[in-house]
Amino acid sequence: MPGLRRPVFRDDAVVLRCQKIGESDRVITLLTRRHGRVRAVARGVRRTMSRIGGRLEPFGHVDLQITEGRSLHTISQVEGVELYGKRFLADYSRYTAASAVAETAERLTPVEEEPALRLFLLTLAAVRALAETGRPATLVLDAYLLRAMGLAGWAPALTACAVCGAPGQHRSFSVPAGGCVCPDCRPPGAAHPAPATLDLMAALAGGDWGVAGRAEVFTRRECSGLVAAHLQWHLERGLRSLPLVDREPREPA
Repeated sequence: MPGLRRPVFRDDAVVLRCQKIGESDRVITLLTRRHGRVRAVARGVRRTMSRIGGRLEPFGHVDLQITEGRSLHTISQVEGVELYGKRFLADYSRYTAASAVAETAERLTPVEEEPALRLFLLTLAAVRALAETGRPATLVLDAYLLRAMGLAGWAPALTACAVCGAPGQHRSFSVPAGGCVCPDCRPPGAAHPAPATLDLMAALAGGDWGVAGRAEVFTRRECSGLVAAHLQWHLERGLRSLPLVDREPREPA
């Protein structure tokens, strides 16, 4: 009805993705604290004189007011809390890792406006770590992916056989089986990662950055391969951003 005011809500969010629409608008995909994944139109943000366009860039932490709509909501107000993306815009390694974080967060929230507080907090922490710490970007990404899979119920078995539950760090790893497998349960085609690789995966999943920081380059690469394979098996298709991630070690800036 004309003149009927539409509902409005306020929340803080991580900006996951921006898409152009029309001549001057963008559709912004957000992971919010209380409302889960939300898509909303930001009108006029591509105009030179837009006051809010610079605040709605990927990987920023923002506070917004959103007006509800029938098909798409509309962003009516936005304030930047921390615009993390601006800090690593020119850092390919961190930018591509953040892109993989954002794509994973979007894929793990298939239902719009379904609350996902723990994933929001994890995603915000990962983007903040990429912007504020000297930790290698690939380690931050793999830690995020392992913990995000844990929230989704897909955490790989690392301290017991994924099939029979026999305790111990078993030497074989099978993505279809769910992680490490004992000799009796090992299926054909199972990988045989180095023990240090499994130690690194456990350290990243548990937040032990002392162990993670001492990992050799080969160990990090093998870990990344297993983590990516495990995630994409459960998602049932690949992430576009993962092949772009820079796996070469970099010195902290």
